[in-house]
Amino acid sequence: MRPTKNQKSGGFRGRLVIPALLIGWLLLQSTGLVSAATTGDGAAAVNPFIPLMLALGVILLASRAGGAIARRLGQPRVLGQLIVGVLLGPTVLDMLHWGILQGVDLQHTIKEFAELGVLLLMFNIGLEVHLSELAKVGKVAVFAGVLGVVVPVAFTAVVVLPYGYDMIPALFAGVTLAATSVSISAQVLLELGYMHTKEGNALLATALIDDVLAILAVSLTLVLAGAGGSQDEADYGQLLVIIIQMAGYIIVAFLLAWYGLPRIMTWIQKRPQLSTAYGIPIFALVSALLFGWSAEYIGGVAAITGAFIAGVGLSQLPATGMKHEIEQSMSQLAYVFLVPIFFVDVGLETDLSVFPLDALPFMLLLLLMAVLSKVLGAGFGARMGGFDLRESLRVGVCMVSRGEVGLIIISIGLSSGILDGGSELYASLFMVILLTTVFTPPMVRWVFQGKQRTKSSHPALATGARGETS
Repeated sequence: MRPTKNQKSGGFRGRLVIPALLIGWLLLQSTGLVSAATTGDGAAAVNPFIPLMLALGVILLASRAGGAIARRLGQPRVLGQLIVGVLLGPTVLDMLHWGILQGVDLQHTIKEFAELGVLLLMFNIGLEVHLSELAKVGKVAVFAGVLGVVVPVAFTAVVVLPYGYDMIPALFAGVTLAATSVSISAQVLLELGYMHTKEGNALLATALIDDVLAILAVSLTLVLAGAGGSQDEADYGQLLVIIIQMAGYIIVAFLLAWYGLPRIMTWIQKRPQLSTAYGIPIFALVSALLFGWSAEYIGGVAAITGAFIAGVGLSQLPATGMKHEIEQSMSQLAYVFLVPIFFVDVGLETDLSVFPLDALPFMLLLLLMAVLSKVLGAGFGARMGGFDLRESLRVGVCMVSRGEVGLIIISIGLSSGILDGGSELYASLFMVILLTTVFTPPMVRWVFQGKQRTKSSHPALATGARGETS
């Protein structure tokens, strides 16, 4: 006999009682522990690793509960994880004087775990890619990538300038909202079973172009700012060097990943002393880390771009054997531990309590422009590339999230002096970045309704095609 809807609902609520009680108990017990660890109060300071263990445990447990609630409400798990991060962050817990996740050293350590999480997320997405499918959407990616950067810069500058800001801060605000966080939308598509669609492939290819163009736009704005806003005095030679550096790195990295990594893995597989005891997954992890490092340090692009390229290189391995072993191990490491930390950490960045209410109208206008400019820019570009109207809308919506990329760019603006940390513009940009990140998962789900789903090859995501990810 099948359980009734009420029985299912009751069972679901019952499953959440224990995690909720456990999280509450941990929060209540944490205040003195974290205080001692971060301030050194008391006869002997607590080992800093002890509050870290507690914080990670709370994050993982809360992430699981938030994801389950989101799935129960028909939304992607990512949305629940982001909202859980907001609840665990300074907006709520600081008001209650619970400092479980607010120590400076603790925050830095959690942030490093989160950065590893997004790195492995993009590596796993790269493993899912079929380069031949990406090539089919190349024209779409070029148009959507270019217009997906140009239109937000123009729209945002037009909104910001009438509020009395100079051209350089207005341009930088536009550049900040031109950057896309592909990790959020890509995770939603994986979860819901839409990654291996035309739109999913277009998202990945477009995001790569978007990443490069956004970094170029940041560099150009910094060059203009260094010249006092004068185009005549700007050092465009420096910008040309940056363009050559990034383009050269991406080409060389793709060639090395495509032709080198599979051969290295095959060579390792033939040597039992290297391939046994998780040897293959370890070398795959090393490749993700090294390509991520080289992307930032050598290529001047985001580390996640390098990790994605490494994943694409290994995606051509046969579906059985080595590739299956890599997918099995890497997906477990990423999706059990590191990726949930990343999504919760995005929410932890939010502090709604310090947002000035008099900036609300300006922020809402920026938010509207941030959403419309990406949907129209990337969407119209996809339409020019040959997608139909609905497919173009899906690409545009998938590009809305700014996420961690936007936070990185806004921090560059702050450190360079272009943005004032106490200004209405900075506070509004910060909120828009976070709100677009939270709004994107349900928007993506909505525009993909009725689309035929595909199955992920990742063991941790294989249920996504059936929608049973909680």
